[in-house]
Amino acid sequence: MLKDFKPVLGILLRFIIIYLVLLFGYQFYLNSFQGTGLDPFSRTIAGQVCSIMNFLGYPTDLYDDVKGEQVFFRINNTYPTVMVEGCNAVSVMILFLAFVFAFYKGKKTFVFALGGLMLLYIMNVVRIAGLNVVVIDYNQYSKISHDYVFPAVIYGTVVLLWLIWIKFFALKHENS
Repeated sequence: MLKDFKPVLGILLRFIIIYLVLLFGYQFYLNSFQGTGLDPFSRTIAGQVCSIMNFLGYPTDLYDDVKGEQVFFRINNTYPTVMVEGCNAVSVMILFLAFVFAFYKGKKTFVFALGGLMLLYIMNVVRIAGLNVVVIDYNQYSKISHDYVFPAVIYGTVVLLWLIWIKFFALKHENS
């Protein structure tokens, strides 16, 4: 009976191992920047959001809060939002990678993973910029946007990528 579940258990075990290795690696990365302010990856994202906001006509710069390990967006001389480590979508990217590599299919796994990571990165930067616009111009919708709409966008993208990976790449030979 266990023999019937061997492929599923193998995929599940690969997922768990990859997820934990990436998660612990990311935690090690974060620990190495503890006490120095926002980590460099999150800081880069904040800088790119700042550039998008300026391009969109919202004069924006960043204010570092080293002690709080966060960066405030200063937009039109107000501080409507703050960037913290949790905004960088790395946890979502780790989940995405663990799933894709659990269904490993050679070189195309790396290509799809890289393309998916780039898409998730871009979606996240646009998501944060969009949230800033909502907070500034439509503040009454800021809570629902932050808590539901924008997380749905990023997680929805992950689910869509997973479905594409499974349907067109991971199980393609089995359906042919």
